[in-house]
Parts: sequence; C-alpha cells; structure tokens
Amino acid sequence: MNEAFYIEVGSSQRNHMGERICGDMFLSEKVKEESRTVVVLSDGMGHGVKANLLATLTATMALNFTKEHRDAHKIAEIIMNTLPVCSERKISYATFTVVDVEKDGQTTIINYDNPEPVIMRSHDQLNPDWHTITMEAAEGGHKEIHACTFMAQKEDRIVLMTDGITQSGLGKGKYLLGWGMENVLETLAAVVRDQPDISASRMSAHLVNKAHANDGYQAKDDTSVAVVYFREPRRLLLSSGPPFDKEKDKELAGIVKGFNGRKILCGGTTADIVARELGIKITDTLEFEDPDLPPLSYMEGIDLVTEGILTLSKTAELLDKYGPRSELGKGPADLIIKQFIESDEINFLVGTAINVAHQDPNLPVELEIRRTVIKRIARVLENKLLKEVSLRYI
Repeated sequence: MNEAFYIEVGSSQRNHMGERICGDMFLSEKVKEESRTVVVLSDGMGHGVKANLLATLTATMALNFTKEHRDAHKIAEIIMNTLPVCSERKISYATFTVVDVEKDGQTTIINYDNPEPVIMRSHDQLNPDWHTITMEAAEGGHKEIHACTFMAQKEDRIVLMTDGITQSGLGKGKYLLGWGMENVLETLAAVVRDQPDISASRMSAHLVNKAHANDGYQAKDDTSVAVVYFREPRRLLLSSGPPFDKEKDKELAGIVKGFNGRKILCGGTTADIVARELGIKITDTLEFEDPDLPPLSYMEGIDLVTEGILTLSKTAELLDKYGPRSELGKGPADLIIKQFIESDEINFLVGTAINVAHQDPNLPVELEIRRTVIKRIARVLENKLLKEVSLRYI
C-alpha cells in the first residue's frame, strides 16, 4: 500500500427504468504484488441484458490488459476488434474508462466515449494534458481514445461517469439539453466544499441520485458513477484477550493508548487491563440491542467496548453473510462491522492467554477460540471488503 495515501474506490449505479439488470459495468482490483489499483467503467450499447454483456466483456478485457501493463493504444485495439457485432446495426459498441494508479501515485486514465473523467484537487478541477489516440475502426472511419497521465496527491479525486449522468433530464423541464458537464462540475465542487472528507461511495451516490431526480425518478438510461479518492488512511485497532504473560499488561495498554485511530476493546478482561493500566473508568450499561449478546460498556478514549468471544463469533457470522444490500442493526457485533467498513487499515492485537471461562465442554461448539475467530474475520475483511489487515499476538 502507498505510504503517502490510501486509495478509496466507490461506485453507485441505477438501472434504466423497467430493467432488472444494469447495462453499465464497473470493476476494480487492487494488484497486491505491485501495489497498483485498476478501475474500469464501461457502458454497453442500449440497456438490459445485451448491454450488460457488452459492458461486462469490455470492462473485463480492459481490466486484464491494464493489469498486464499493455499500452493504451493496444488495449483499445484489442477491445475494438474483440467485441461482437450487433446483427441489426452491424456495429459493436461499448464505451470504457480505465484508471491505473501505480505505487508512487502516477495515474494513467484512458477514456473512450464516456463523458470526460473529472479530476479534482480539493474542490477545484485539475486539467492534465490529454492526448488523443486515433484508431482505424473495423467498420470504417476513425475512433478517438483520450489518455492522460499525472501524479496524484492526497485529497485528489477522480470521478468517472456514463452518459446517463450528463444526459439526465434531457428533453424536458429545466435541463432540456441534458444536465451537462458544467452542472456536474458545479455539483461536485459544492459537495466537496460542504463535506471535504466525503467518501467515494457517498459522493458517487450523490451524483447518481441527482441525475435520477433530473429524470423525474424514472431513469431514461443506465446511470453510473465511480470515484477514486486519494486520502489519509483510516486506521482501526481491535484488541481482544489478555496477554499470555501478565507482565505484558502494561505493554498492551501502551499499544492501545498510543494507537493513532479508532479503538475497539473486545472482552471484559481486556477492558479491565486497559482501565487499570491507564486509570480509565469503565461504565457498564443495560442497553440490550442484541438479545444474543451482553450490552456495551463505555470508556473514555475508546470508541467501542464489548464482550469478547461471543461478540467476535457473532461478528464473524454477520460478516460472512454481509453484502451490498445488508442492513446492520445497533447490536455490539453490528457496530463492530460498521467500524470495519469505515476503516481502511484494521489492526488486531490478540492476547494469547487461555480464558478459563471458555473451557467448559458444555459450551456450544461454535464458540471457537479467540485466535481462530479473529483469523476468520481477518480473512473476510481482506477478501470481501478489500481491507488492509494485520494481526499481532501478545
């Protein structure tokens, strides 16, 4: 991961009115070995299943060729020559925008027929030198691909969109000729001024919702936005379990105190150690938000204090099932997952002392030992939520 900034990627989509599938396709991947991030947005001709197939094929090819360090001209050429031709119109057509961010922040953007990507430095627009690649089209004539390269800085944002955004509102009311890029730029600048640290996901949703409102809440086209946000990483520490050696209690408390980010303590013994070593009072509550779990406690300087192994097991269970449409409640395990989602780097500090309370053979089988549960949680955070995860045992 780049030491200077974290690269957050978020997207939002809305299907063409009456369609169950989106004709736009968004893909992103972090190439771990090279610390690169590749993002692709494609818009297939028309809408529905056929458009989705064109967009999926295009986005997948663009992603894979970019990962292989193919140059912009080659990527475009292969895509143009591979797309199936429509039997009625005798043309194959899907737009694409590719963003390739290298380890040092060098960013290359290739754009074919989507609205020009917006590069924002704080709330101002950055205008890098775009160059044009002209290609012979298989069906005759020429096609133009636009590309640029620049060095990204912290707080830069790249906003990709399909024409469902710029053409929203077309043909009626206030935006007779469509919403247009000028209004998009004004909206983006206003959002960043009002909420300087707005997340990539929320920013993309804001733009898609605005376009949907322009269309009178009946989308006339598939509408997609993807945002790449370069920012300070949001760090989280989850400490659970007492150290193997009692003499390490002071060290555990010191790690918690000195951590720069959000802090969660899971387990009564863990909370007691931190409270004792740092001279902080624990306030217990009777807020039973989840009937399966003991209630939360509160400590000054700690964001969340929960019971240990039961809460972690429930967290692992909820994380396994978590998806884009999942709704989280107010229980301790739900709140831990919300903290995970809002963080980029998640650090686990795992005590290795055996907890006598959990050696009772009558306890349920799923009450796995702490280390196993945390490894399971870490695996899901890395694979499903693409988080940076570290485990430290004490």
